[in-house]
Amino acid sequence: MDTVPLRALPTADLAAARGAASAFARHGHVLAAFEALHDALGDVFRLPLPGFDGVVLVGPEANRFLLVDARDSFRWRAEGDPVTRLLRQGVLVTDGALHDEFREMMTPALHRRVFDSFIASMNRSADRVISDWRDGTRVDLLTEMRRVALLVLVETLFRDDFGPRMTRLWPAVLRTIRYISPGPWLVWPGVPRLGYARAVRRLDGYFHGLIARRRARAGGGDDLVGALIDAGLSDEVIRDQLLTLFIAGHDTSTASLAWTFYTLATHPDALARAREEVDAVLGDGAPTAAHLRPLRYLECVIKETARLYPPIHLGSRIAAVDIEYQGYRIPAGTRVVYSIYLTHRDRRHWPEPERFDPDRFAPESHEPRIAYSYLPFGGGPRNCLGAAFAQVEAKVVVARILQRYDVRFVGGRVRPRMRATLEPNPGVLVEVRKR
Repeated sequence: MDTVPLRALPTADLAAARGAASAFARHGHVLAAFEALHDALGDVFRLPLPGFDGVVLVGPEANRFLLVDARDSFRWRAEGDPVTRLLRQGVLVTDGALHDEFREMMTPALHRRVFDSFIASMNRSADRVISDWRDGTRVDLLTEMRRVALLVLVETLFRDDFGPRMTRLWPAVLRTIRYISPGPWLVWPGVPRLGYARAVRRLDGYFHGLIARRRARAGGGDDLVGALIDAGLSDEVIRDQLLTLFIAGHDTSTASLAWTFYTLATHPDALARAREEVDAVLGDGAPTAAHLRPLRYLECVIKETARLYPPIHLGSRIAAVDIEYQGYRIPAGTRVVYSIYLTHRDRRHWPEPERFDPDRFAPESHEPRIAYSYLPFGGGPRNCLGAAFAQVEAKVVVARILQRYDVRFVGGRVRPRMRATLEPNPGVLVEVRKR
């Protein structure tokens, strides 16, 4: 029987390239150019750039293919990428049995049964940051939510107080995030990265000190650091796991919280509705586990924000073997990118996708949803290890701040910026007033 020849991957011609350039000029961010290419070329297209020749997949079918059906044909680890050089043997950049072993060790420390103590930490961290806010002043919630996220992550997962170290390590944190963000290294792998080595040494010093203090105890303890020590891992491998969660965990929460306040502050009706719900559910008390489920509208706001501005807006894999997808051949060694951002804004699956509409996620909504059309935490066996943690954190922190402050957006135009996560650029500037 004759075989059907595989098709060549669609590649941008001059017209498509002009359309992408025009979209970038109009909207001021790279993802607008991606949207234009998707409109012109479809759900599978090749993106040939100097030093980067990858394939982009879009849509629920592509997501399921890559994350579930053919996941064993792809690998995460790319030796030349900065994120691999930074995290070394971290769970995020390992494959196969080693990844599964690390994940199994770390999962108990992120289980829902420990969330009651986590919620108390989340409240304390939010209160520590907002106690510095002066009534009627302007604050950048991108910066402030990073402070909250760092305090939360270190106190809950590492059982340590990051507050005294925040000022000293802040530049190192930002430098490290910039190091793994998209940039010239994509087309020039050897580009000089000034200041990076010093930043990593400072973070390594913190983590090795933390590990040493914990080893000095009689038994590791029930937190993440203790679990990794009890598993018999070396200091270097423990460092890799801690740095992975430190960078990936706090940066995704930073983006999620900042974008949620942006969508609320720029949609006064939604803000009023969310605040009314928070007041009715919480009263004068801080959020507890019992309050989480009744905060239904706030949950819808957080989910809709993650649809429009998913902190992890794309996923990247390397084809381990020659792969066939929808009649196209993807050669082994090809970088394959699946776009969560484009899937979340695909009009075939989301009516009026550019519109902020939290009621899409209301229980009574009858809007149909296809599997893998919404995946802010990825999907399949390698979905985000801290997904449940992040959802609880977002609801607790946003509720606590709305309970105590009015926020009014006073910034200018905000665009999504591709860093390690999808950030609001230049930030989320608001005026805060105590309630």
